[in-house]
Amino acid sequence: MFNASLAPSSVLPIQRRGIMFILSSPSGAGKSSISRALLSSVKNLKLSVSMTTRPKRPKEVHRLDYDFVDIETFSRMISENKFLEYAKVFGHYYGTPHTPISESLARGHDVLFDIDWQGTQQIAQHSRGDMVSIFVLPPSTAELEKRLKTRAQDSDDVVAKRMEKAADEMSHWAEYDYVIVNEDLDHSIEAVKSIVQGERLRKSRQLSLSNFVKDLRSGK
Repeated sequence: MFNASLAPSSVLPIQRRGIMFILSSPSGAGKSSISRALLSSVKNLKLSVSMTTRPKRPKEVHRLDYDFVDIETFSRMISENKFLEYAKVFGHYYGTPHTPISESLARGHDVLFDIDWQGTQQIAQHSRGDMVSIFVLPPSTAELEKRLKTRAQDSDDVVAKRMEKAADEMSHWAEYDYVIVNEDLDHSIEAVKSIVQGERLRKSRQLSLSNFVKDLRSGK
């Protein structure tokens, strides 16, 4: 069966502005796994690479996973108002430079964000019409802790801090357009794909739809 969510945006000859698709969740709930699956299967979707002052982990690649910078560079960019959003998390800054995002949206390219609720709120204040927000919940607190320990990226102390922070993060679920309980990863991925396709087809996003219909009615 033809899967419309995997089709390139050029299937229909209708121009549209790009969309910012935002995925948020507590650490370990699955948003990064969902993001990777979307980027590998959905056309015309690219990842917004955040800038951070956090040290690079062993398997991370500079400017692929994050744009790693020092605190002086990040602070200067804050003072120059160059971020679409930024936040301090666990002692390190994370942020999204606005220029590359604005250019992508203007060209009709969709951008996927893997950010927290603070960043989502900041983007909503300035670009609500361009964004679609999705919050990913774990099926249980016990499962969330299990996932954090299984991925073996953090020490026990850091896992404990992430669990403490999770309750506050999850309290912001109602601020999002969509909420998914990630009990089964494959099902969650398909659910997000459906959201992407549905939002792309909203008539308000298809900039040249009126002219397209006008041409159809005139026999073109």
